[in-house]
Amino acid sequence: MDINIRFNRELFPIVAEGLLSRISFGIVGFALPLYGLHLGLSMGLIGLLASLHFIVEMLFKPFLSSKADKIGLKKSVAIALITRSIVALLLACSGAVWHIFAIRAIHGLSEALREPSINALIAQAGGKKRIASAFGWYNTVRVVAGSLGKALAGILITYSGYNYFLVFSVAFVIALLGVFVVVPNIQVSESSDICENNEPKSGTDDMSEFEDNPSSTKPDISILPFLGFGVLLSGTATMLNILFPVLATEYAGLTEAQAGIMYAATTIAIILTGPIFGWLSDNVSQKLVLAIRGITNILSSLIYFLFPSFSGFTAGLIIDDMGKTAFRSAWGSLMAHLAQRDVKKRVRTMGYMGTSENAGEIIGPLLAGLLWNMYGVAVLLLTRVLLSVVVEIYTIFLFRYMNKYQSDKARK
Repeated sequence: MDINIRFNRELFPIVAEGLLSRISFGIVGFALPLYGLHLGLSMGLIGLLASLHFIVEMLFKPFLSSKADKIGLKKSVAIALITRSIVALLLACSGAVWHIFAIRAIHGLSEALREPSINALIAQAGGKKRIASAFGWYNTVRVVAGSLGKALAGILITYSGYNYFLVFSVAFVIALLGVFVVVPNIQVSESSDICENNEPKSGTDDMSEFEDNPSSTKPDISILPFLGFGVLLSGTATMLNILFPVLATEYAGLTEAQAGIMYAATTIAIILTGPIFGWLSDNVSQKLVLAIRGITNILSSLIYFLFPSFSGFTAGLIIDDMGKTAFRSAWGSLMAHLAQRDVKKRVRTMGYMGTSENAGEIIGPLLAGLLWNMYGVAVLLLTRVLLSVVVEIYTIFLFRYMNKYQSDKARK
């Protein structure tokens, strides 16, 4: 079977942006909770810190995504990347608890503008038949780069003697590089159809059938069930994201360098599986790919609990990150197909979908921090398992909703 995953010239600068941004904020994501502990924060407050930029992002994303439609995708991405670079610089200069909370809020504003704009560019670059593959490439690079950034952060923290100024300064330089290298090369066709010049496929579990009238300004399918799905998916996926370095050092007793090395160990698995999950979503079944996310959540949570060691946590993290690449490919495809119902408001639609992700990204770390504080790691991981089972059930009902829509449409 020929797996045709194309990496085109239009997609390249977007993927390069993902590479540099995620290395930079992989460093930030690893160092920030440890820096919070250094400043005396409790687990509950670290969970709040993790959620804060998602709270701000969710509140401002509908407004800023509508502005992105007006000012243009390239300009929106440039503004967002410059702001993200400033965030890393401000963290390097911070020295108090209120500083890092305020900076985290600024980070949320930059993401509110960046995420829907980048998603629209990826969808435009992918075309109808390869939307999930485009998201697969982008998110594979992002996850790999994030892992490398976290590995680098662990090494920097350990061998610099916990010099957080140096750690965040390195993140700033890498983020700034993205602004000057990537932004001038981003190609935008503002009036283009996301799925231009591609014929829809048939016979798979996907959203392509919803696009017979891409110029419609009144979509005939509600996105509300998909918003709920986004909350559950992202909530379970991000419960341990920012807490993982603390979980590795406090629960498993590993060093910061060991925790960083674990992220590097996941890189090969992510490189191999990310584009494949994108191809599976485009050509076989989105339902299958989305179901994989819940299964990996369950397996990784059980491994973390039963095997709190370097090898156990490395295996759990590999499984967890593979699941995240599966989720991003299929979820990105769903967003793009729904946005296609009204091309003039595509960034706004992706903003709404992204807002549901943000809601999960807020609830997940907050819930994780509270559960850890109140009941311990065992209850935290068990809760993640149970919520992942709920996601699997929701996936079944969501695709039944999609099939009912298609059946009703066929009868008309």
